[in-house]
Parts: sequence; structure tokens; C-alpha cells
Amino acid sequence: MSTRSYWVIGVMSGTSLDGLDIAFCEFWTAKSWQYRIHYAETISYTNEWKNKLSKAHLLNGYELTELHKDYGILMGEYIHAFIEKHRIKYIDLIASHGHTVFHQPDKQINLQIGNGAFISARTGISTVFDFRTLDIALGGQGAPLVPLGDELLFSEYTYCLNIGGISNISFKEYQKRVAFDVCPSNMVLNHLAQQKGLPYDKDGSLARRGKINQSLLLKLNQLSYYQKQYPKSLGREWVEREFLPLISAYPISIENKLATCTEHIAYQIGLCTQHTGNMLVTGGGAHNTFLVERIGKYSKTKIIVPNNHIVDFKEALIFAFLGLLRWKGKINILSSVTGAKSDSISGVCCKIEKDTKR
Repeated sequence: MSTRSYWVIGVMSGTSLDGLDIAFCEFWTAKSWQYRIHYAETISYTNEWKNKLSKAHLLNGYELTELHKDYGILMGEYIHAFIEKHRIKYIDLIASHGHTVFHQPDKQINLQIGNGAFISARTGISTVFDFRTLDIALGGQGAPLVPLGDELLFSEYTYCLNIGGISNISFKEYQKRVAFDVCPSNMVLNHLAQQKGLPYDKDGSLARRGKINQSLLLKLNQLSYYQKQYPKSLGREWVEREFLPLISAYPISIENKLATCTEHIAYQIGLCTQHTGNMLVTGGGAHNTFLVERIGKYSKTKIIVPNNHIVDFKEALIFAFLGLLRWKGKINILSSVTGAKSDSISGVCCKIEKDTKR
């Protein structure tokens, strides 16, 4: 196999609105794909941009189109500044997940804003974006998309769990990679912590002080989503319609709500991880020590929380990898994961002829 290195910037914005994750990654092949994250950082959103992104689903068509363009320009500026800061001389490609506004695969509706053409125009670098739409057009969920990266970059783990705004998991079953969204996670925990004037519940300290409300826990665990067979996925719409109203209906303290939701997340993850082996845990929730402890109560697998670069930037790394596969014309979306009619080579590619920085 070729030993040529590919240099790719991966960009990710999650539903928890922590900020824009940017990772400069190197990929090469020996007997299998190898990777290295050279530089990575999270650029926090201003309060203005947090407000814009959190309310994007309420905009009319013109306003949303304008935001799609403006957010692409913003990402282009952030990426350009990142390149200059780290004095990066050569880049093959940028791969951007964008920021999810709509995710309703049952209606074949999906939108990640942040127009990649404007990223490409600002940086002068070819950019791959809109990874989900083709899979949804093929009848798939359009999510999760990271499992092919799990398969090719993190195959030593029995399970790969990412605890972001929504937790998702991938693993091998009957020699095929399968994956699905497990349950709402940081999206809900952050929502509750913000009612205490905090951006998030650091280390799960508020939840640790709370008491589990067994009635609420039972109702959360009985939500119909958990009875569905995978492939399946969740979006903001479902959380706002099905999950948050249940929590709001209980006149209990924020600490007790956090304790109950933390237990719910741990329980649902535990149900999915009943095989012995090991589990890589990444995403913002991996820093929540109380949540990780509670997952350990229900799961039968050994929990491994890696170094902070992998914890915080694994999804940016994998989208960089998915972009590289798209750029090389290789399959980057697995139908065994999404339920689509077929595997696909997904993503829109804006190609700049002179797309390197030297």
C-alpha cells in the first residue's frame, strides 16, 4: 500500500454548541490506515453566534439561507486563522461536518449549515461538506457517520462510544459494523445546568449531589425510541418534543433532574454494552467523571477514556478521514450502519485547482 501522507483539516460543530472543533490531521497507510493529530483546538462561539445557531430552526427560508452562507464564511475565517496560527504549510483538503439544524430522516429532511463553498473560497483549499444527504436520499438515517472511521482507525476497541449532545455507539456484529444513536446526553445535561447559570455540569458535580427520581427515570426509559431496532438516529426535534417535556413536568430540583438524566444515559449505554471487551469513550461527556462512573455500573465492558486530543477531537479527526475517502473516490458511508439501500461515496466537494498552502 502507498505510504504517501495526506494532510487534512477536519471541522466539527456539535449540538451542544461548545464551539467549532478544528483538527489538522495526517493519514497514511501501512498495513492499515494510520493517523496523527498534529494540531487541534476548539474555538468557542460568541454569545451572538450561540444564539444564532440555537435558533436557526426557527428562521424563514431566506434567513436560513443567509445564515448558511454567513456561517460558512465564519468557519472559513476560523480555519484560515487556525492555519496561520500553526504555520501550516501544506494541506490537501478540508472536511466540514457543518452544524445540524434539521434531522428528520423519516421525512428525508436533513440540513447541516455552513456552506462549504465559502470555506473553500476563503481558504483556497478544496472542501468536502454535506456528508449526510446522499445517504438519506438512499433511504438511510444519514447518521451516525463516524463508524467507518471507528472501523478503520479504532478497530482495537470492542465498542466506540461518543458522548456528545447525543450519544452514539458503534461495534461489530456478525462481521459487520453497526451503529446508532443511543440517547440524548450533553444536550439535556447542559440544558439543565444552564438553568443554574452554568454552561455545563463540570465533572457531573451537580448530578452527584442530586437524588434519582425513580418515577421520572422509569418514564424516560420507557420512551418508544428505545424499543426500536437499529439503524436509528435522534435529532434536536425529538429531544424537544419527547424528552424535555417529561423532565419539565416534574417539580424537582435541577440537581435531582441531573442525577436522574445521568442515570438514564448510563443505563441506556449499559444496555448496549453487555459484551466483555473494551470501550473507547470520547466526546465532551467523557470528561463527566460522574457519568463515566455510572456507565461503569451498567456496562460489562472495560471503559477506556483516552488522551484529551482523542476525547475532544475524535469526531473532527474522523470527518477529516471521511473527507479524504470522498476525495479519493472511496466508500465513506456504510449502509449496515445507516440502513440505506447501499454503501455510498458521500459529500459535496468544492475543488480549488491551486488548493495547497506552501
